[in-house]
Amino acid sequence: MNRFKTSKFKNTTPKIAKKDGWINNLRAGSFSCQGNHIKASSKLVAFNTEQAGGGMLGLSSVKPGSDGQWTVTQISCHSDLVTDMDFSPFDESLLATCSGDETVKLWRLCDPELEQPSSPELILRPAQGRLELVHFHPTSSGLLAVGTVKSPLIWDTSRQDAPLAVLEQHSDQLQSLSWKQDGSLLASSCKDKMLQVFDPRAQLTPVQSAKSLQNNKDSRILWAKDDFLLTTGFDMMRSREVRLWDSRKLSSSLNSVSLGTSSGMVIPLFDEDTGLLVLAGMGDKVVDCFEVSSSEPFLSQVSHCLTDISTRGVAMVPKLALDVMSCEVMRVLQLTDSCIVPISYQVPRKHSGQEFHEDLYPDTVGTTSAMSAEEWWQGGNKQVQKVSLHPDKRPKLKVPPAKQMPAKKEVTSRGSKEDPAHGCSTSSSPLSTPSSSAVPSRSPSSTSGLSSGFLPSPSPSQSAKAIQSLLGPTSKFRHIQGAVMHRDTHITNMRGLNLTTPGECDGFCVNRQRVAVPLAISGGQIAIFERSQPGRLPDTSLPTIQNSVNVVDFSWDPFDARRLAVAGDDAKIRVWQVPEGGLKETLTEPELILQGHTEKIYSIKFHPLASGLLVSSSYDLTVRLWNLESGEQVKLLTGHQDQVFGMAWSPDGKLLATACKDGKVRIYDPRKSTTPVQEGPGPEGPRGARIVWVCEGKYLLVSGFDSRSERGLYLYSADSLSSGAIASAQVDVSPSTLIPFYDPDTSVIILTGKGDTRVHIYEIFPEEPYFIECSSFNSPEPHKGLAFLPKTECNVRDVEIAVGLMLTKTTIEPVAFRVPRVKKEFFQDDVYTDTAVWWEPILTASGWLSGINGQHKKISLKPKDMTPVSEAPKEAPVRKYLPSSVYLEEKTDEQKKEELLSAMVAKLGNMDDPLPQESFEGVDDDEWDD
Repeated sequence: MNRFKTSKFKNTTPKIAKKDGWINNLRAGSFSCQGNHIKASSKLVAFNTEQAGGGMLGLSSVKPGSDGQWTVTQISCHSDLVTDMDFSPFDESLLATCSGDETVKLWRLCDPELEQPSSPELILRPAQGRLELVHFHPTSSGLLAVGTVKSPLIWDTSRQDAPLAVLEQHSDQLQSLSWKQDGSLLASSCKDKMLQVFDPRAQLTPVQSAKSLQNNKDSRILWAKDDFLLTTGFDMMRSREVRLWDSRKLSSSLNSVSLGTSSGMVIPLFDEDTGLLVLAGMGDKVVDCFEVSSSEPFLSQVSHCLTDISTRGVAMVPKLALDVMSCEVMRVLQLTDSCIVPISYQVPRKHSGQEFHEDLYPDTVGTTSAMSAEEWWQGGNKQVQKVSLHPDKRPKLKVPPAKQMPAKKEVTSRGSKEDPAHGCSTSSSPLSTPSSSAVPSRSPSSTSGLSSGFLPSPSPSQSAKAIQSLLGPTSKFRHIQGAVMHRDTHITNMRGLNLTTPGECDGFCVNRQRVAVPLAISGGQIAIFERSQPGRLPDTSLPTIQNSVNVVDFSWDPFDARRLAVAGDDAKIRVWQVPEGGLKETLTEPELILQGHTEKIYSIKFHPLASGLLVSSSYDLTVRLWNLESGEQVKLLTGHQDQVFGMAWSPDGKLLATACKDGKVRIYDPRKSTTPVQEGPGPEGPRGARIVWVCEGKYLLVSGFDSRSERGLYLYSADSLSSGAIASAQVDVSPSTLIPFYDPDTSVIILTGKGDTRVHIYEIFPEEPYFIECSSFNSPEPHKGLAFLPKTECNVRDVEIAVGLMLTKTTIEPVAFRVPRVKKEFFQDDVYTDTAVWWEPILTASGWLSGINGQHKKISLKPKDMTPVSEAPKEAPVRKYLPSSVYLEEKTDEQKKEELLSAMVAKLGNMDDPLPQESFEGVDDDEWDD
């Protein structure tokens, strides 16, 4: 059985708070250290600042004050850079810090609006040089793991003179530490590429060790669940990656996912209850979320969150601070240069904001330690008691100290004293731990409101509305999810593929029936695979199409699933007819050969409306039109001064657009002129480009490179090319040209390059903001091409808006792109407009050449047995009553009696209705006055 819960959280959606929900007015530091730069308890947030050379920390609260604003203050902690920090899991006000000044300090912090303590409660001096890491033990109070430059230390804070254990040194810089959730083991990663697992109570040397990391730059290690470890770092090509390991066998990883190329380290955060892994790259504007499972594929992407500002650090808010009534399963705080941005991860559910969805919230680790450091060191293995997150059962978070405190000092239930001046508790022991969670009086706002970048609300239903009011404008496709389909649909064991096709070629091509893939065999051979026959291919040779020359481009006829046009480097175009049912024997004689170009061909494209009409571009700097009915050249277009990178027919089939290496974008009307009717500046980079018509054919989108070789998108108005691009968006840095697929029904464009691992997705608009970037899809290994099927291949019951086939070194794998929706039982008519029947011709080639125009008919994708979501019956809101204790605490007995009597009188007209008190939960007789 899968030990991780995968199905419930696959549609988890990140929601970024609006700007008025950010913690502003701060100056975060950007320092070279091994910490995450920000940590959060259920009440407080601490983060690195640039003041005092990094020796000061910023401090704020997880939720705003009564005025809806956050107070940000500073604490002077160390004489040198604060390299790491950690809040105690058993005391939300206790913070441990370590520094380049070679000390560890423990601070008992106050509400940010109050004066902070001027000195720590405890100072540890390991005398081993600069300290890099500090982590509280997950089950024992007063126990720390401290990382020096090369050694992990285990320290009982009640014994300040020396650590309990000094573990074996690494040969190079220690980069990260992580306790296992049960507190038994400690894992480390190092610049020497070593992964090590220690059992500090058994031996000072590692119990597991392997030199398994591929690169010595900025690795991070984190325990996932049970015996699994996660690492982030860089591969041998310096691309960032995340890997999953079995801690009992560190010689090889179970799985890895590439995270693209960037120089910043990747910070991992893992939530044990959901199995969700958050990854944020330093300096990036992306926060990825993966789901971790104990079986293949082990790591599957859940979301790709795009932020407005670059990341300086990330922290996870403890589970007890989440708004469970809004189905919030995780909250991440993104530290930027000038603010902290809350990102709430929520699971789409019916009645969100009205009901507690128990299946999303297993009991979570509580805030009472299981044992002392001494008990743990003597072999104790007690675990922290788990608590429920149900609003009626969960332990209450401690109320931050008020500004007005009692005049006298008094001993609290924890045995600590309240400082009336500061509102801070001063305990007799530096790490005293509560035996039970403090329980303040309950109020509706304290049980159901959000406690981070989202404002708290007085009731569950209003809480959901408050979240919506804080979210900015968004695209309905922003959280689109790509997923590889079941292995039963794959074609596997493919051999001898040609993976080095020219840049103008898509790498392979597909239609609804079959796939054409070039082979790295002499004679320009192309293999044809039937989509109706997935599975493992035999090891024996297969029949092919033999072109006798190297293949440079090829394309299926959109109106004839058996006709394949192939361009060769001998300047000829060969047209082949595949037998019904697929290839049974090798084909050597094409049904037609088109000759006219004088040099090698770049690319070929079929006309979108007229059957038997083909266009080609060549090194001879001409673009030619061919009538396959007659086998003759019918038009020759001129005007290009260099290589033609890409061509695209307009949706109405009247115009042809080209992107050229000479830096120009051109539009031709082939039936009226052999020279361009419009011309304008294109992308500056000479490395390659593709072009596609978007927004009902009124705009052109070009994917290309800028002068610094960065990949980008450029949007042009088809009516004014000479004015240049009206908008552009930088994508990333990579050598391959982005190949676009545009869906006119949704205005979503999907792009990827040959050899990439990431598929980029945008929604295109004819007005600002022009581009909205959506969640991307990551393949586990570099793919060699991605080609898309007709819209009718989409499963509308799963809200698929596009289905593509992904070519790898040995397989063809279908990939579905789905829009997360709650009411999948209804047809999503806001997503599925009537789609064009582009696989049926409207004209013949001769008809189009004579000046006739046409338009594709459209059909609905709605199955007969589905009701449009726009016609779905409106659900009556489910009324949820607060527990009686809330009413009893906030209203007098006389008020409550009067309300109940009024409600009963109002109900007397219908004796079948239940009495109001029957709806109250847990009202005992002794709660009523006699």
